[in-house]
Amino acid sequence: MTPEELEAARDRVLPDVVAGGLRVLFCGINPGLLSAATGHHFARPGNRFWPVLHLSGFTPRLLAPAEQEELLAHGLGITNVVARATARADELSAEEYREGGRILTAKVERLRPRWLAVVGITAYRTAFGEPRAVIGPQERTIGTTRIWALPNPSGLNAHWTAASMAEEFARLREAAEGL
Repeated sequence: MTPEELEAARDRVLPDVVAGGLRVLFCGINPGLLSAATGHHFARPGNRFWPVLHLSGFTPRLLAPAEQEELLAHGLGITNVVARATARADELSAEEYREGGRILTAKVERLRPRWLAVVGITAYRTAFGEPRAVIGPQERTIGTTRIWALPNPSGLNAHWTAASMAEEFARLREAAEGL
């Protein structure tokens, strides 16, 4: 992708990969420019979402971003707190996060996944007004949907390794499978 092609993707909306009754609906912060340009969630090569999803046992093999529709066969889906694409999450306002939380709540009420997994604790805290939330299962529910806050898989999140992230994702997988 050229810088011009990436910039042309700014503010574009990336369609969700969703269906009713999913086991887990993963929720990113917002699409990056490469994701919006390609039409594939978590498309940036340094993003660890796809490797961690496989390492944690959610998928039987490592999927490429272009294979995102295969998630549905595993009872998984992807959406975002904020729909519009930006180069960095810090370009989003607190109000965009709060409005995204309201839109996400309505989406979850309609789709009724067993679990909503927000990948990014700061995004969860801001979108849902839970400033003291920590990684892991949350007290809050949306109808019958439970919520789990996961670490942000961005390559910029140096606090978590792929292995430690996979452990947290695996805890969610086990909960989603009723183990």
